Amino acid sequence: MAAKIEGIFTPHMVPLDGQGNICETELRRYVEWLITKGVHGLYPNGSTGEFIRFSPDERRRIVRIVCDQAAGRVPVLAGAAESTTRETIDACQTYAEYGARAVAIVSPFYYRLGAESVYAYFREIALNSPIDVTLYNIPMFASPIDVPTIQRLAELERIVGIKDSSGDLPFMMRMIRSVRSARPDFVFLTGWDVVLVPMLLLGCNGGTNAISGVTPELTRRLYDLVRAGNIAEAVTLQYRLLELFDTMLYSADFPEGFRAGVELRGFAMGQSRQPMSENQRIDRAGLQRVLQCILADFGFVEAPAEGCPPRTGSVERDRVAQITANVVHELRQRGVL
Repeated sequence: MAAKIEGIFTPHMVPLDGQGNICETELRRYVEWLITKGVHGLYPNGSTGEFIRFSPDERRRIVRIVCDQAAGRVPVLAGAAESTTRETIDACQTYAEYGARAVAIVSPFYYRLGAESVYAYFREIALNSPIDVTLYNIPMFASPIDVPTIQRLAELERIVGIKDSSGDLPFMMRMIRSVRSARPDFVFLTGWDVVLVPMLLLGCNGGTNAISGVTPELTRRLYDLVRAGNIAEAVTLQYRLLELFDTMLYSADFPEGFRAGVELRGFAMGQSRQPMSENQRIDRAGLQRVLQCILADFGFVEAPAEGCPPRTGSVERDRVAQITANVVHELRQRGVL
């Protein structure tokens, strides 16, 4: 019986070594940690996993490693988006052989296509894929998938769900209302972390949440609280995670904030393949200190030796305050102050 696609699926990052290559040992260690911390599934080759910064062969290697390390303990929802339907179908075949539960395929990107072209794209893949397909709607980066198109695609047996990263609550409601009566097994996942609680209450089956790659324990707890009906406690935790998510998302170019967060949890992620300027490196150091202070609140790490300046709720002001505190600390260490 196929594993259910529900709960928290982590769109995890990929550790790189000093030469910028995939570090398999660290990736396996990271995947193992996520599983032991309670995530329901793994989502390699997602946006947080920087899939566009890896070659097709590297993307296949990432999925192979993840499936092998998971060893059937949790399902793998593998990102299989390539540039053409032929390449995407080839990836679907490969990931089926590796043991993935399903694939997630982003709507056509770069060229902004209309609804009929989006439908034709997914239909061709669905009719030729040997593995279940989940649609991936991320309208800020790819052609949007509207509700009528989703309704039509849900008629295809191989298409089993959708991951929506718009964060649009009414849109999710319209999807569920339009599809679930005819396909009660159709899976709805939200990719927008800060609305996980309301999305679950509206009927979502789970989420593919970047924050679960940094705090898998808390994201799993949030899901469990909602499912147990402890809504007040879930809402309180959602607000606490909001600060962490906003800091990681808005303090640096995505997904650098999440890379910094994963490193604070004890993993060597290496430098991104996207070059950074010197100013960005300084900003990232400040961001890491802010994240350290937030994670220290949850008891995951120790607070910085120089302490944590008061947080105002403004991502930018808090980051500047932490950078200033870092500079003052360094000057004192050197005996200048």
